[in-house]
Parts: sequence; structure tokens; C-alpha cells
Amino acid sequence: MKGLKSLTICALAVLGAVSLTGCGSTSSVSASGSSSNSNFKVGVILVGDESEGYTEAHIEGIKAAQTKLGLSDSQILYKKKIAEDNTVLTSANELVSNGCSLVISNSYGHQDFMETAAENHKDVTFVADTGDYAALTGLDNFKNAFTDIYQARYVSGIVGGMKLKELIDAGKLTDSNKDSDGNYKIGYVGAFKYAEVISGYTAFFLGVQSVVSNVSMEVQFTSSWFDIEKEGTAATALVNDGCVIIGQHADSTGAPAACEKMLNATGADHHECYSVGYNVDMSTAAPHAALTSATNNWGVYYEYAFKKAMDGEGKGIAKDWAEGYETNTVGLTTLTANCATGTQTAVDTAVAGIKAGTLHVFDTSKFTVTTDGVSAAVTSNKVNLSYMDYSTGTPTEVYHGDTVETVKTSGTTSYIEESVSRSAPYFSLQIDGITWKN
Repeated sequence: MKGLKSLTICALAVLGAVSLTGCGSTSSVSASGSSSNSNFKVGVILVGDESEGYTEAHIEGIKAAQTKLGLSDSQILYKKKIAEDNTVLTSANELVSNGCSLVISNSYGHQDFMETAAENHKDVTFVADTGDYAALTGLDNFKNAFTDIYQARYVSGIVGGMKLKELIDAGKLTDSNKDSDGNYKIGYVGAFKYAEVISGYTAFFLGVQSVVSNVSMEVQFTSSWFDIEKEGTAATALVNDGCVIIGQHADSTGAPAACEKMLNATGADHHECYSVGYNVDMSTAAPHAALTSATNNWGVYYEYAFKKAMDGEGKGIAKDWAEGYETNTVGLTTLTANCATGTQTAVDTAVAGIKAGTLHVFDTSKFTVTTDGVSAAVTSNKVNLSYMDYSTGTPTEVYHGDTVETVKTSGTTSYIEESVSRSAPYFSLQIDGITWKN
């Protein structure tokens, strides 16, 4: 998810009153093949460009789908570095004028403008990637898509946990790397305080904890998706506070580079610290500190959506599309040589469990939540999927959605489901063991 819906989104995430009613995930990736429809064009509105990891991953996915479907460069029209403002609508209108029958944006902050475009051009299909209320609008030509990236974040946490265990076993950590309860400290650089980031860092923490049980995590927020300086500063603060493994939901190399600098330093400036990145391989920025990155294979979705639109079925694209390891839509970048022995086997085992449905990331037996001073397991977690506007200070319902129970049971396992009732994440519980530092 990119962009920020001002006060609305921040409040939605913290309060858990996040939006969009659900049609569930659609698991339908069309077969590839070249198209004889040379008139088909797709427009893509991107918040960044190839210099920024999040958008780079989208561009790679678009190009993969283009190659798979035999589309020419002239059939893919790009609008890059489009801010979350009325420029989105202007760009969408231009793309429609240039013959695009499918227009896709990749920033959450693009969503409102994409909805307006969908209202104005009923014969064109619009997809707001990472959006969260398309299913509530009543527009059959407006869609949302996301990925089950929380699955890959959990598995990337296992990578971090394996490294942490290796350092513990080697006696390389000290009491400065523990909190007051004797838990080893890890850190996380997050962008904003709302559900997508909370879902991701919780999954990462649980992955680490599955390897090293006595662990706690500190989260630093940057209030930005891409800010090398802020992300580096946040990572440095976390490492100076004793954190050993630094995860991130931010798009730059700032955090990995900071870990690299502190790992390579000598004397009192040296710290044992390792990085788990996001979107792209961070080993160039941190050749000694980078372990892996959780990443999205957007090509799976783009192939599916492009093919539907090419076949004249754009309005048949799923209202809410979200898939993960089951279709290889999420994964990890290549494990670096910095990883602990046995990490690949641990990763493969976890991925197999997720695919088989025997491993649930948010298994309620694995964490507790403190409410009114009492720590307890979660037995119910209802989420209101209505789309609310908090910008005036008084919550106002814009689109009504269902209130859904997200605690499910599979055999003897209870877990909180994610990205099923809508594609965008809605897990926003503050579980024990994780603290916000700002």
C-alpha cells in the first residue's frame, strides 16, 4: 500500500474500523498466451519509478505479464511519479483518451481519484491496487487488488530468527541486546500506524518468535513510504537501543545501509545487527548485513487482470483480489550468504505449511493481547469493514460494509484470517511483545 488518506487512514488502522466489504480472494490466474487484439491498451499510474523498490516491483510485474501475453511496448502506457492528488484523475483521463480499456494505479492515495474516474468512464475498468472500498461503491468497473504479503513477512521473520539464534548460540550478544524481562530485542522500521503495516510487522515478529521464543520488538515509524534518511535514522536508533534484527515496511535502502554501517564499524561503534528488507534484494546496499527481503510477484496479478481485459472481460476482474504463496504471488529474495546454516530448510518447511493450510500466520495460540491490564488469548476479533471518513474529527460512514468475525477455526487451530473479507489487510491488533517507540 502506498500513500496516505490523511487522518482517515491513520484513524482507521489504529481503531480497527477499516473499510470494504468482502467478496473474498479470487484464485484465478488465466493461462498465458499472445493476443491478437493489437488495439488493446492498459494504462498504469505509479506513485514512483524504478528508483523506488515498491514501484520497481510493480514495473517488473507489469513487464513479466507483458512478455507472457505478447503485448508490445506501445500497449502499456505509463504515468510515473504521480502524487496522491488530482494529478491521478488527470492521468486517468489522459490514459482513457489514449485508448486504454484498463487503468491500474499502485498507491492507496490514488484510490479516491480512481473511483471518480470509474464513475466518469463506465466502459473502462479501473483497479486501485492496495485500495479498500471498491466493493462498496456499487461500480462494476472499479476493483481493488493486493497480495498476501503478510505470509512472506512471517517467513522472512523466520530468516531473521535463525540468524538471531545463531548469534545467541555463538555468544555474540550481550545484556544490552535484551529487554528488562530478558527477551532479545529486534526492531522494525514502519511507515505509518495502520493495518497494513501492523499486519506486516506482527507477522514478522511471530516468524522470529517461532525460532527464538524469548524475543521482543520495538517499532519506529517514519510517517513516509520512502525516505532514506528517516529510515536510516530509525534503524540506527533501534540498533543503538540493542535491537539485533531490523525488519522494515518502508521502501528505501536506508535501514539496510544503516545496519551495514554499524555492523562494519569497529570498537564501541560496532553492533551485531542484520537487515530483513522489503520488495527488492538489499544486498547491494548491505552486502554483510542483508539477509533477505519479503517481496511481491505482482506479475501474477497483472497477467490475470490484463488477460481478462484483453478478452473483453474487464468488468469480470475480481472486486477484491489477494493471493500469496499458493500462486507464488509472494516470496523472499534469494537468501544471502549472511544467513544462518539451515535457514533455507526452515523457509521451505514454513512455505509448505502455509500452502498446505497447516500453518496459519496469526495462530491465536501463539500470541496474547493485553486489554485493561489483562493479557489473554484472542477468541474473537470483529472488524467493521465500512469505509469511514475521520477527516473532520467525527467519524462519518461513507460506504457501509459488514462487520465480520475474523477468528476462524481449522481443525483444532484457531487463527485470525487476513485479506479474505477484502484484499487490503485489516489485522490491527496490538499484540504483547511489540512496542511503539514513537
